Amino acid sequence: MGVKIRVKQSLALCAALMAAAGVVTEAQDRVAGTNPALTTPASVSESEKNRAPVSDSSAAGQSGAPCDSQHRSPKPDGSRLITSPECSSSTTFLTPHRDRHNSVAPLDNPAEEPHGEAGRGTAGDLKFQWSPAIKQSLLFLGAQHGYAMTQPKTRRDLHGPFFKDYLRSVKSLRGWGDGGRFFTNYVAHPMQGSLLGFIQVQNDPKGVSQRFGKSSAYWRSRLKSLAWSAAWSTQFEIGPVSQASIGNVGLHGKQTYVDLVITPTAGLGLLVTEDALDKYLVRKIERNSGNFYLKIASRMVLNPTRSTANLLRFKKPWHRDGGLR
Repeated sequence: MGVKIRVKQSLALCAALMAAAGVVTEAQDRVAGTNPALTTPASVSESEKNRAPVSDSSAAGQSGAPCDSQHRSPKPDGSRLITSPECSSSTTFLTPHRDRHNSVAPLDNPAEEPHGEAGRGTAGDLKFQWSPAIKQSLLFLGAQHGYAMTQPKTRRDLHGPFFKDYLRSVKSLRGWGDGGRFFTNYVAHPMQGSLLGFIQVQNDPKGVSQRFGKSSAYWRSRLKSLAWSAAWSTQFEIGPVSQASIGNVGLHGKQTYVDLVITPTAGLGLLVTEDALDKYLVRKIERNSGNFYLKIASRMVLNPTRSTANLLRFKKPWHRDGGLR
């Protein structure tokens, strides 16, 4: 009876975490639905209205991925000089950042920033991209289990009755410490949670263009990433394709609550930290440095889990959906 209670407590804890995130985001979505200002991300700000108009030929070139070299700079006599080479609608240039007065919309305000690939299109395109998100999460899951297969203890526990050993592993869930190293529990697992969160973010057209700040839209998006991270990290620990089913870690007394809780919650903290670094530090480096390699290095080093999530969708690790700021 005590074992069954522990299992129920674990599942209830994970379900409560995901449900709480879901309830909060749903409530915020309903509140946003009553406020037109929150439901029109494409609304034009005052600074956008004051911008000089761009001709149709330039707009046609900008209908695809952002093309920084398409910028039109004014001549001294007030006329406009076209400085952009031809580029296709699918071209994304990683070009050196110009001065802070250029015409590329800033990313501080989601209403003014250019939308990424997931953010463009009609209202029907603003739905969460379930298929790519699941495929990317499964790819990461495969990499995790592939690494586990290199360990002799995992291969050893593949022998024996699969379902019986799986149930025994889940039922052994108890306590907090699993005997693992500090780095594994409090660094590697939060990185796993952050990576899973970024998979959700990059497949959410409403959240991918959000930048760190106080806006309810940003935090609503990141709470959704918490729910996604909690679901997939729980699956990795005690789900049908998990360490409990394949590695049977619970048979050796290492199935505890620490990973179930730390992975999604500390992972959210790391994700938000990377968002803040991307906005305040990486962006500053891109403004002030003319070194192309320093710019892409800063993106990868200061946003490691976002960079890995980019690889899972077969993008360059330094990719940003809004283009180079």
